[in-house]
Amino acid sequence: MPSPGIMRYGCNPHQTEASYFLRSGEKLPLDVLNGSPSYINLMDALNSWPLVQELKQALNLPAAASFKHVSPAGAAVGVPLNKDLAASYFVNDLELTPLATAYARARGADRLASFGDWIALSDVVDLATAKIIQREVSDGIIAPGFEAEAFDLLKAKKGGTYPIFQIDPEFVPNHNEVREVFGITLEQTRNNFVPTNDFFANRVSARTELSDEAKRDLTVATIAVKYTQSNSVTLAMDGQIIGIGAGQQSRVHCVRLACSKADNWYLRQHPNVTAMQFKKSVKRAEKVNAIDIYLQEEATPNELAAWGTNFEKLPTLVTPEEKRQFLDNMSGVALSSDAFFPFRDNIDRASRSGVEYIVQAGGSVRDEDVIQAVDEYNMLMINTGIRLFHH
Repeated sequence: MPSPGIMRYGCNPHQTEASYFLRSGEKLPLDVLNGSPSYINLMDALNSWPLVQELKQALNLPAAASFKHVSPAGAAVGVPLNKDLAASYFVNDLELTPLATAYARARGADRLASFGDWIALSDVVDLATAKIIQREVSDGIIAPGFEAEAFDLLKAKKGGTYPIFQIDPEFVPNHNEVREVFGITLEQTRNNFVPTNDFFANRVSARTELSDEAKRDLTVATIAVKYTQSNSVTLAMDGQIIGIGAGQQSRVHCVRLACSKADNWYLRQHPNVTAMQFKKSVKRAEKVNAIDIYLQEEATPNELAAWGTNFEKLPTLVTPEEKRQFLDNMSGVALSSDAFFPFRDNIDRASRSGVEYIVQAGGSVRDEDVIQAVDEYNMLMINTGIRLFHH
């Protein structure tokens, strides 16, 4: 029988005895090529890998995910970037392959949340993708393989301790999954749902025409929400996640959180942001924080004083009215919810962040109120009958 894999520690460093293995006693489909994983590293790796695998299978494009604490901060497929987005993602100085583009998009969805991320990639990691990862703060990576130059670049991260996992892409987990909570064993059928064309059939809104691009973005949003801690809502556009509301107790707070993140994503492309003149000594993470403070409306005087030291020339502040005017140009956003909307307030908030396409389970006693709100905003909504809770 193969020996179990040994982790550095469990969920926390004081949980010192930690290992991983197949209950069947068979060889693990996971090889640790570099570094030593923790429990959370493995939780992120084994949730992010099926996400990118399913995105690749559904859309036939290279896929990437940026994970933190067992939920995606971003996920994307390799849709080419325009110049503004490439600059916003700090990759406008690099030649990008489709896989590199997918990771640039996944990381760029929410760069604050992606700081110290776990990375999952659907394809063999090439040098172009490794060059992006090499200069970002990241906790580790899982992929089906690595080109030699890419591997050499990645294994040098963290002083040579950067965790690198190679997963067997042909591995299929058991039909049932088992976990133990407080000494009691729970078993259930794995959630093997993946959206197909039938998933988009039940269009309950007055608007019914669904473009291929909208279907792609709803697919990205739905596969991402499937692997996000519930309750959860995801927003997608242009082949990538742009906002995630994860782990909230109320549905409307999921929507508010996801939409506020999507708004920030869009505002980072505002001309005042793209024209910022940072000092040469300012690092990427510091730039991300400075942009986030700039877009807030509640910074303290001390915070603003420290913020100003990042710039050669202080940027012109954007008023709330100017932000709203810029955000009004946002459109074509796809939203996926892991369960039904109980009230129309979810739709009202989504409308202010450019949402036009919605997938949700349906089945609320107030479905008619929700559909009425969708029609008022000329959105398209699909009630699928599929709930996608993830815990």
